[in-house]
Amino acid sequence: MTLTDLEGGANVGMLFYNPNLMSEKYNAPDTLKCQHTFKLTRGHCLYSDMGRVFASITHDSFGWHDTICGNSHSHHIESRWGERSYQTQRNAWLQNGFDAFLVELAKYRMKKQDLAANLNLFSEVSADDEGKLRLSRQSQAGDTITLRFEMDTLVVMHTCPHPLNTASVYPHKPVEVCLEKASPMQPDDYCLNLCGENRRGFHNNALYHLGM
Repeated sequence: MTLTDLEGGANVGMLFYNPNLMSEKYNAPDTLKCQHTFKLTRGHCLYSDMGRVFASITHDSFGWHDTICGNSHSHHIESRWGERSYQTQRNAWLQNGFDAFLVELAKYRMKKQDLAANLNLFSEVSADDEGKLRLSRQSQAGDTITLRFEMDTLVVMHTCPHPLNTASVYPHKPVEVCLEKASPMQPDDYCLNLCGENRRGFHNNALYHLGM
């Protein structure tokens, strides 16, 4: 799956679930902890809460993706850009990431308790001198990230603003999604060999695919 920011300034909220075991979902703390990183970029794997690898980042032109700040909520949108509901504004309404996820999850009979800390692709977050997090950089037009999926995965996503976005105008930013068949992973694969934890994660995948 290759995602491309078409205009610049996009944010893609994303979650992963195992469609054969819906209780297995993306785990942000383990993803960061086991790879000793605060950011996500090429070479990093995206882990489930069962220690398996949902996907690997095989290409990344942006270099920094957030997975700690979560979603925008309705109060974020209303306080920054005003309240505009679908009932009154139709397609000109202003959606938030939290509700967007709930709408998609409902299609699979999941609810609020099934949410997890999500990815925010194309958004770099850093701490200022007082230790407060801020959205310090967003992607440019044409930036891409490619995810190679290592197991059957239900992908849920939205393009609502990052919760730390302070733009003067609500950012309606289009993102292109391209699906292709990935080449088989080779022994010298960059993601596999980034760290020992990734090799263990792929071993867990192999056991899972063998039914163990």
